[in-house]
Amino acid sequence: MARGPASLVDLFAGRSQLVIYHFMFGPGYSAGCPSCSAIADGFAGSVVHLANHDVAFTAVSRAPLAKLEAYKERMGWDFPWASSFDSDFNYDFHVSHTQEEWQAGAVHYNFRQADFRPSEQSPTLIEVASGAGTDPVTYRKEGPGVSAFALEDGVVFHTYSAYGRGVDGLWGMYAWLDRAPLGRNETDAWWRRHDEYPTG
Repeated sequence: MARGPASLVDLFAGRSQLVIYHFMFGPGYSAGCPSCSAIADGFAGSVVHLANHDVAFTAVSRAPLAKLEAYKERMGWDFPWASSFDSDFNYDFHVSHTQEEWQAGAVHYNFRQADFRPSEQSPTLIEVASGAGTDPVTYRKEGPGVSAFALEDGVVFHTYSAYGRGVDGLWGMYAWLDRAPLGRNETDAWWRRHDEYPTG
């Protein structure tokens, strides 16, 4: 349920710790990132445990709140999800990238500077971007990540961030696949949103 504007302190919801998942869902997407969506399927079961251990959880995306709420309903999720639309929040944590950064080939992501432009023609990126209802450049101007914060005497401290493959530990299905006989056994982006797999 939408609650209106909130500050970072508000997201702590009375707790002393906050974990944020930087969910790839930009304003130009028609649906959330398929990879982030697969990761988010595991959030609901953990949020109640975190909340009862003094840790608030919120996903944050740049898409407008109405778009996030509609997608959340489609996916059947009930974890907190905030919109950072029209703010600098995602840029501050280098999970969103400006047009200028992109054109200069100087995107700051995952604690380094990189040129993402050559990946624009990647068949896998084209497929995944299409799954989010956008083009590869618009899609890749967002990135996944997780950030943690502590609240002490009214002051927020940024204590941790991980990006890219650093969020694999949150991707529940991989923990299972890593223990299956054939392991991950993948050559491309095989996963889908849970409501897009064939039934039967």
